[in-house]
Amino acid sequence: MLLSADTTNTGAVGYLYTYGPLVLMFVVLYFLLIRPQQKRQKNRNQMLGGLKKGDKVVTIGGLHGTIMEITDDICVLRVNDATKMTFDRSAINAVSQTTAKE
Repeated sequence: MLLSADTTNTGAVGYLYTYGPLVLMFVVLYFLLIRPQQKRQKNRNQMLGGLKKGDKVVTIGGLHGTIMEITDDICVLRVNDATKMTFDRSAINAVSQTTAKE
């Protein structure tokens, strides 16, 4: 019966070849998908937390308005002089940088 001299090390190398690509794929997915999404979510939560009365905002539906009232859950937006609309705070997509022409 012939035995090779390095049979004791083939087990560790075998695990590396078996699980190495799986670990590498997880690391790549983490840095390409999971981490950027966490950064976007953190920025969005900061933006929603910093909303205040008078901010010009855009909703997820594309509606532009000015915050008239704001609570923990609800924002009341003034769309024009006569129209106020109530939205969930989470429906705010962005704070608008443009100034309204009056």
